[in-house]
Amino acid sequence: MSSNQIKVKLVKSLIGTNEAHRATVRGLGLRRLNSVSMLEDTPAVRGMINKVSYLVKVVS
Repeated sequence: MSSNQIKVKLVKSLIGTNEAHRATVRGLGLRRLNSVSMLEDTPAVRGMINKVSYLVKVVS
């Protein structure tokens, strides 16, 4: 993993969550529970992760 990449995992179900938060999770490239996505470490991606921090986990 290069230093400018971040690995994000969906750890909580999207059932019953805000529609905007569901869209944010989809924007992060996460589909189902325990799916993992490798993303560029940019301020925009950090903001998306912060918005749905109760649903996702940053893994090393």
